[in-house]
Amino acid sequence: MNKFMEFLENILLPIADKLNNNRYLTALRDGFMVSLPLIIFGSIFVVIANFPFLDKVLSERAYTAYQNALAPASAATLSIMGLFVIVGIAYKLTHYYGGEAIYGGVVALASYLILTPQTLDGIEGVIPTSSLGAEGMFLGILTAFVSAEVYRFFVNKNVTIKMPPGVPEAVSRSFSALIPISLTLVVFLTIRIIFSFTFFQTAQNFIFTVIQQPLTKLGSGLGATILAVLLIQIFWFFGLHGQIIVNSVFDPIWYALNNQNLQAFQSGQELPNIITKQFIDTFLVGMGGTGMTLAVVILIFLIGRSRQTKELGKLGGPAGIFNVNEPIIFGLPIIMNPLVLIPWILAPIIVTIITYFSMSTGLVPKPAGIIVPWTTPIGLSGFLATGNSWRGAALQIFNLLVVMGIWLPFLKILDKSYYEKEKAKKKE
Repeated sequence: MNKFMEFLENILLPIADKLNNNRYLTALRDGFMVSLPLIIFGSIFVVIANFPFLDKVLSERAYTAYQNALAPASAATLSIMGLFVIVGIAYKLTHYYGGEAIYGGVVALASYLILTPQTLDGIEGVIPTSSLGAEGMFLGILTAFVSAEVYRFFVNKNVTIKMPPGVPEAVSRSFSALIPISLTLVVFLTIRIIFSFTFFQTAQNFIFTVIQQPLTKLGSGLGATILAVLLIQIFWFFGLHGQIIVNSVFDPIWYALNNQNLQAFQSGQELPNIITKQFIDTFLVGMGGTGMTLAVVILIFLIGRSRQTKELGKLGGPAGIFNVNEPIIFGLPIIMNPLVLIPWILAPIIVTIITYFSMSTGLVPKPAGIIVPWTTPIGLSGFLATGNSWRGAALQIFNLLVVMGIWLPFLKILDKSYYEKEKAKKKE
């Protein structure tokens, strides 16, 4: 065991450290966080618009009118989430460099719109919302990175207009950003023109065909998902925030898959993907936090004998209901504790497999693309994430029992060791 842990530490920790401190992955993660409130807002109204049994209670005409009235909430947020992510990423990256972050954000947005075809069904001057959502996600991310770097390059070259003293600061900043922004947009206009002479016609077609489709197909598979889950657990075991590290790489793929399901759900079509952002957040993280430690809290109340574990259960229980599990991770502890390494890694992988095959066989509906806040308690989150299906909640409860079964013998050993130490101290 010691040699295995030493191997993991020597191989994975340097990689994790580099990923955790990478400015692009940090900007990517923070950019998604900027868009999260808007995404959740849109998801809430998707749930309200598709509330169970409303189509049975209301007439067809009234139900259609009801859904149409609420549709703009998701259309203005979820359907064009790529725009918010682009602005967020470029803003954060420019801020990292110490530049005018707001200009970094808007120049990225304008650069992306330059690359985006403004034609829909032969009508000029119309931007398809699909280009602003899941289909355009990868191009948007690349555009945000490149535009922020190009804008920074021109700013650092002092290619700016200097205003005389006495000019209001806001005016001075606008003029100082004018030339760097203009030159950055010229670069992207040139890119658009170049692609118009290629087989792909547009940058969107190129990125979607060459990069996005292969990566999305890879990320939607069970094998890649198990690998991601495994890495999350291992990083956390060594005290590194596995979610931040791994999700920075996988989130663009999982969100794109999520949006595909949402579009299918809203149009009444079959959901195409099992693995999505909500697959991870609801059926793994949404059961007490990373590692589904709500099961550990419940077991502590059922079998805990030592004072240490009992006090930990009282402390971690309320937080665990809302999927905050730092008290358990640091208090049990899980970090660098060989006694819990096996259940810590094994339980999430088994739950991933169970959930995947439950959905692939149709036993449980696939995630509907509705972004449920990660703090939503177990049962309710499964219900909402699967398009208001009780089977989603039932699967969460079943998975919780599976995790409890995996953890039981290991927690008994750990609790017994704490109990024996406490008895020995009393005798002294």
